[in-house]
Amino acid sequence: MLVLFLITGMLAGENGIGGIVFDNAVAAHALGTLALALILFDGGLQTPVSSIRKVWKPASLLATVGVLATAAIAGLAAAWMLELPVLEGMLLGAIIGSTDAAAVFSLLRNAGIHINQRLKSVLEIESASNDPMAIFLTVGLLEVLVNSMPLGWGLLQMFLMQMGIGALVGLGVGWSILRLLSRIKLVATGLYPVLVAAGGLLAYGVSANLGGSGFLAIFVAGVMIGNQKFVFQRSTFLFMDGLAWLSQITMFVVLGLLVDPVSLLDVWVEGLVIALVLVLLARPLAVAPMLALFGFNLRETALVSWVGLRGSVPIILAIFPLLFGLPNAPLIFNVVFFVVLLSATVQGSTLPLVARKLGLTEKPPATPAATLEISSLHDVDAEIVEYTLGNDARAAGRLLSQMALPEGVVVAMITRGSAVIPPRGSTRLEAGDHLFVVLKPNNQPFVDCVFSQAVEASRTDLPNLELRLKGSTKVEDVWNSYGIDLAAEKGQPLDQLIKEALDGSARQGDELMAGSVRLIVREQLQGRITTVGIEAVRRLGL
Repeated sequence: MLVLFLITGMLAGENGIGGIVFDNAVAAHALGTLALALILFDGGLQTPVSSIRKVWKPASLLATVGVLATAAIAGLAAAWMLELPVLEGMLLGAIIGSTDAAAVFSLLRNAGIHINQRLKSVLEIESASNDPMAIFLTVGLLEVLVNSMPLGWGLLQMFLMQMGIGALVGLGVGWSILRLLSRIKLVATGLYPVLVAAGGLLAYGVSANLGGSGFLAIFVAGVMIGNQKFVFQRSTFLFMDGLAWLSQITMFVVLGLLVDPVSLLDVWVEGLVIALVLVLLARPLAVAPMLALFGFNLRETALVSWVGLRGSVPIILAIFPLLFGLPNAPLIFNVVFFVVLLSATVQGSTLPLVARKLGLTEKPPATPAATLEISSLHDVDAEIVEYTLGNDARAAGRLLSQMALPEGVVVAMITRGSAVIPPRGSTRLEAGDHLFVVLKPNNQPFVDCVFSQAVEASRTDLPNLELRLKGSTKVEDVWNSYGIDLAAEKGQPLDQLIKEALDGSARQGDELMAGSVRLIVREQLQGRITTVGIEAVRRLGL
């Protein structure tokens, strides 16, 4: 679809049916930079920190050393094919050296295929974080070519400054925006997404003006903000997703206007050879050794090599030589444009087929028919957690009333397929059901045990936690929900168990050993035990 907008821009241009004259490289660069910044910010908002922790080592190597190796191999091929000086060939290689975040995000999230989370995280985080390296190489080589900057310490200093300042500014602005969101009250709910977007652009602007990488800063700020709870979070994510799509469409149309379709015919042979070298030689040689270090197999390495998609970023970087006044700038721009067009259409359209042929596709996860969000201008000590019942979940096949949920936990909604089912005690839960549960954060480990995807996955150690249940909860339900053996009759309620053991004189604070746990009377009402605490959970081996 993005290539379609690129072609639309070309058809609307001076040599197309639209006849629109547009040759302002400065304006195209400004629009493209703004659009790319918003796309990276949206990508950061949707990138879980858990994914970064899992793959930051291979992703960071691919984003730095991988880009350098790809640029070197493709650059040497470009210098030979186009009869350019070696440094200018390396400049072209640097421009096409990075994968495009917009293309990778769009393809992996909208192509209708699902690959394992580790592989997907590597591809997404690499594409989101390798732009600063490509920009550094492009600008550094232009400084060498145009302004005679010496190679060596000058380039290293520029690299350290770009990465260091970008990361620090991103962390600082992200933290500040989160603090601001938790303290202020805006007059309209629609202003919260605008505030978050403005915060991301602030991170880009501050970093760029300090000499750092604005793209790295806005991505880091997005990760910081997206991984913390804040008011109207879901609305903000939807707003940024729409803004990112609008940015991509605008950017591709403008870049299509800037290029002369006729001039592409003059370089199609050279562009085809360089694209083949990039896809079949440079990218695989750059990524294979690094992925092998982290245990990726040949099939996974092949997919990572194939998903080296080039998109708007190389075209935007190809505008840099035009701005610097490099004599061969028009030739470089046209070749880059052709390579990007070929990469986006061929690699992008064949990704689902390649993933299936390599046997790396997985069954798509079930998605709920509805979503819920707590929106409040004040701090709310509660959250809505979504659970999908697996075949082995403790709650699967049981009535909702038979699940011993902690005191204060409420099942707000159940969806089954496209149907919304009102949660009642007589509702029988089935595998595949989506449950939206309102709970306090300290109760979530216990609720995870009840609705966990698999029984074995719920057997985790829960130290220093007290499980509080209603006094009317039956011994049998405690076993079914948590595997806690109270060594009593199955149909006996907890309040009755305690009263019988204490000769009917239970008072608040009284304790009783039942099996391997301690029961504690926490609350009473008119002589009736309303809340019972269960301690010594560590000994249960849940």
